[in-house]
Amino acid sequence: MSDIEKIQLFESKKVRTVWDDTEEKWYFSVVDVCAILTEQPTPKRASTYWAVLKGRLKKEGAGEMLTTCKQLKLTAADGKPYPTDTADAQTMFRIIQSIPSKKAEPFKQWMARVASERIDEIQDPELAILRGADYYRAKGYSEGWIHQRLQSIRMRKELTDEWKARGIEKEKDYAILTNELTKAWSGLSVREYKDLKGLKKENLRDNMTDIELVLNMLAEVSTKAISQAKQPTTFGQSKRIAREGGSIAGEARENIEKRVGTSVVTSLNAKDKPALETGTPEIDNQ
Repeated sequence: MSDIEKIQLFESKKVRTVWDDTEEKWYFSVVDVCAILTEQPTPKRASTYWAVLKGRLKKEGAGEMLTTCKQLKLTAADGKPYPTDTADAQTMFRIIQSIPSKKAEPFKQWMARVASERIDEIQDPELAILRGADYYRAKGYSEGWIHQRLQSIRMRKELTDEWKARGIEKEKDYAILTNELTKAWSGLSVREYKDLKGLKKENLRDNMTDIELVLNMLAEVSTKAISQAKQPTTFGQSKRIAREGGSIAGEARENIEKRVGTSVVTSLNAKDKPALETGTPEIDNQ
């Protein structure tokens, strides 16, 4: 099972999903779907609704259908992963039929579109880039910032592909390497960086200024190049390379800061999206 978890939005409501690369299909959080269709006020109430519905479906002879549900670890509101009932689109359609809701049909159409878009993106990766740009535009980011962010996504993908080629596949190992790289160029761990920007679960890169994104990209592309040259065979070697690549961007950061007289690692975040593009140290200091 792939470990690619993604938040999808239906009418601004969040649905946790996981993409299975082997089966090439999405698995949807059943509790999230129940919460939306029945307008439950809390995750606990949605879980209770699903438990009752699951019992009713078993009594109706739909137990075999329920065996296609999978318990996968999805990130909860507290930021921690927990085993969660998920279902693919076909099973989810059957579950939705048992939920009296005026949103049932629009939701099924939304699910079909989500599944179709992902298949299209696999066949034509450029579509994923275009949809990514549309996503950031809808969030109110400037065109200049969006360009940098999409570049950073490409650099990140190339780096993780390199790590995977070195036998590194676990998400926790990617997180460790990313932390080493980030600390080497910014002077802060990922958690410290998020704290500086007032973030909890939000994506750190989505809250970086142009110059922060550029420095982070320099750290990642440097790490990839060094890894390709040295071809590490152990995780420890990859950690040292991550620090080495990050330090190259760290030296660039220090040189910039000497010339502008203030830190380029800022507390600016996406709450002030225009400032992310124009967030030079001088502006951030005003």
